[in-house]
Amino acid sequence: MQNRLVLTATVDREDALRYTPAGLPVLEMWLKHQSRQTAHGFDRDVACEIQAVLIGEEARKFSGKLAGNTVNLTGFLSQRSLRNPRLVLNIEYVEFVKG
Repeated sequence: MQNRLVLTATVDREDALRYTPAGLPVLEMWLKHQSRQTAHGFDRDVACEIQAVLIGEEARKFSGKLAGNTVNLTGFLSQRSLRNPRLVLNIEYVEFVKG
């Protein structure tokens, strides 16, 4: 089954780095995306805000460096927790957009 999201977005804000009970670093952030897309032959402006999470050494590496920057992200969607069905992007790859 496929569950892959590729997105260019601006990191609107990021929380302070925290750690799971198992000691894994976790960085939560909120992303804003705006673009023009073509669907069924029609152009439309799209915008969305997405909550995202980066876990592991990449979280430590990028902590404090993402807010306000535009980034290319790759990851997968999951619900926030067993009791919270809100979707969250679990980031696996981060690349700063130059410009």
